[in-house]
Amino acid sequence: MSAAAPDIASPLHREIAACTVCADKLEHGVRPVVQFSATSRILIIGQAPSSTVHRTGVPWDDDSGERLRGWLAMDRAAFYDPARVALVPMGFCYPGPAKGGDNPPRPECAPLWHNRVLAHLPEDRLTVLLGTYAQAAYLPDTKRLTITARIERLRDDFEAFEGVIPLPHPAWRARLWMGRHEWFDTDILPRLRRAIAERL
Repeated sequence: MSAAAPDIASPLHREIAACTVCADKLEHGVRPVVQFSATSRILIIGQAPSSTVHRTGVPWDDDSGERLRGWLAMDRAAFYDPARVALVPMGFCYPGPAKGGDNPPRPECAPLWHNRVLAHLPEDRLTVLLGTYAQAAYLPDTKRLTITARIERLRDDFEAFEGVIPLPHPAWRARLWMGRHEWFDTDILPRLRRAIAERL
């Protein structure tokens, strides 16, 4: 079994793999892509699989994943080890293309699965929230803030976020965003990497 393959011994993994709730709304078909185990102390919540991930079945198996692993200073072996890292998007299946990107994650998915997956994980975990959808769901008190404003708060008081770290989505647009906010590389990423290393 590859490092990114689901733990087929877990009934929850099997339930997720068999889910067809959104089948009639997914033009490219159903293929839930998620990684987790009972020992994953790093939880990464993103948006939804890309078309590349839909084809391979491997989470973050695209340019965004390369950028994310660079931010976290994690190699593929650590990133794709479900004993250490949970990869849980807001929508488990590829939502299809839209103008300028992909459609939003299917809204049925997170309410159906997230609480059950998170209950499966250790309580002492670091949660990384990538992009608007994850942050709206898990940082509702900051819903009126932009992603930049959330991350500026993180820069000002990293510990105040208590192990829940908002980051921009690592899509190609993040390069433009980082060019305008150089403090992300100098002030945020070193502290994030230390927090990741503590959990690993």
